Formats: sequence, structure tokens, C-alpha cells
Amino acid sequence: MNKISLTDNLPLISVVLPVYNVENYLEKCLNSVVRQTYKNIEIIIVNDGSLDSSIDICNKYANKDSRIKVFTKPNGGLSDARNFGIKKSMGEFITFVDSDDYVTDDYVEYLYSLVKKYNCKMSMCSIFVHYISNDKMINNGTGRELMMTAEQCIEKMCYHDEVDTCAYAKLYHRSLFSEICFPKGRIFEDIGTIYRFFDTAGQIACGFNAKYYYEIRENSIVTSSFSEKKFDLLFMTDQMRNFVDQRYPSLKAATKRRAVYARFSTLNQLLDVQGYNEEKKEIIRFIQDNKEALLENPKTPKRDRLAVRALSLGFCIYKLLWKQYLKIQRG
Repeated sequence: MNKISLTDNLPLISVVLPVYNVENYLEKCLNSVVRQTYKNIEIIIVNDGSLDSSIDICNKYANKDSRIKVFTKPNGGLSDARNFGIKKSMGEFITFVDSDDYVTDDYVEYLYSLVKKYNCKMSMCSIFVHYISNDKMINNGTGRELMMTAEQCIEKMCYHDEVDTCAYAKLYHRSLFSEICFPKGRIFEDIGTIYRFFDTAGQIACGFNAKYYYEIRENSIVTSSFSEKKFDLLFMTDQMRNFVDQRYPSLKAATKRRAVYARFSTLNQLLDVQGYNEEKKEIIRFIQDNKEALLENPKTPKRDRLAVRALSLGFCIYKLLWKQYLKIQRG
């Protein structure tokens, strides 16, 4: 793609960086952000009530770089911190970086190049997935670059086909936040909002080169022990499905697949958890009720087809097969 001229009169871009108890990872993240080749940035750090030395690290960097602004607020969760950061930001465009991840030096430049080239209000890039436990790195980028409609992005998101639901690894024009905010008090907040950003933006510049490093640790929301908050995934997914089914009726098969995927994802976290028997039964019932539709849909991923068939053999067999799959997947 054509690189932008970094000597042009470029718009201010705000990098919103929520921070909560990440003293062991924060310097790596901040180093990657301050090294950006796109220089006209402000770095909005939102210290969300950290109890460790994170705030000291933030202040140390702010004292050395005038682009960094540090704000401290009572702990309210990731959504609340992002919303707070948006309100404090001044940029024409906004991007997010989670403080336990990091980015390539040209992360911001690449995302801005896309919105400028395609004259749109939103862009995205692909991510590297890094499993810390075994140092396995997966590049999710395909190298493609194209403009897609909101409908196309939402469909691909529902099938996990190049487009993901994460708020990071994307660039948003400020106007997109006039009516959209992240849901306070919920986890899996991205699945509850990204489809709305796609819908409002209308057209999205998609550059499928990986520029963001997503670090998977044992204590992340995805891998931590089960709590009732994990059921937020089902709530958020069903909320997305209701919106999309009304707005884009042609995507009903896609949203059904995403709803089944959310049930499998939740069920997999419940495999070794005592209790929640009614919830488990309801999840399995939902999957079985939609089994035929999934198997008849030619776009259903192979993994989903295997999972549906495995669950049909019984819960215990499914549990055994899933653990084997996970072991192979993570190397």
C-alpha cells in the first residue's frame, strides 16, 4: 500500500490505554506506543484504580514524553476506562491499546494510511496471538487489503473470518463515538459494540497485516477461572444478534452461528466447573436446537461442525475431545 508522508499536516490521533495492575507488562506496552512512526499522537493513559506500581510507571513515562497524559479514576472496569479515555482525548481519530499487549512501530501509521487511502471513518489491522505459556506466536494476517461494507464485516466477524470483535487493532473517527460507548460493568464488551461501529461507519478499510500483539496469559479474562460474569458473552452475543437480524436480515445464518459459537465457548469453560447445571443444560439445548441449521450452512467452520457432532455423542465424549483439541492447538 502507499505510505503516507510523515511530513504532511497530519491529524492528531489519540491512543487510549487503560491500565489496571499491569506493572509486569506496562513498560513493554508503553515502549511500543512511544516509538510510533506516526508522531502526531497523544497517549491517554487511564489508571483504573491500580493497586500495584502501574501508576508510578505511567508517571515516569509521562515525565519524559509530553504526549502522554495520565488520568487516575476509581476502578470501573475496561469499558468504563475506555469511555473515560475517549472523553479526555482530543484526537480526530482514536485507537485503543490494552496495557498488557504491545504494537508494532508503524501500528498507528498503518491504520491511518488505510482511512486516508479509502476515505472512510474506520480501519482495522490483523493481530499476532502470543501464547505466553509456550511462547507460541500465531500471525492472523493474510496480507490482503480492501474496503468492506458494514454488512460484509459483520458477516466475517460472525464466522471468525479475518475480522475479529476486539476494540483494539482498529482506528475510529471521533464522530463514531457520538452515540456508541462501551457497556460499563460487562466483560466481553467488544462483541457488544464492534458491530455497531461497523454499522455506523458504513465502510471499513481492512488491512490484514498484523500490527498488534495480543498476549494470552493464564490470568486474562479469556483464560481465568470461571465466574458468573463469563455469561456476559451470551448476553452480548444475543444483543448483537437481535440488532443485526433486524438491520441485516440476510445475516441471520451468520448470527446464529456466532450465537452457537458463544455457547460452545462458555460451555468449554464450564467443563470442569461444579454447579451451573441448569445453565449447562440450557447451553446444550440451544446448540442441539440449532444443530441442523449449522450443519446445513456451507459457511460454518469445520471446527464448529466437529464440535456439534462431538456433543451429539454425549457430554463426556465432547469434554474429552475438546481437551485433546486444546492441547494440540496450543502446542
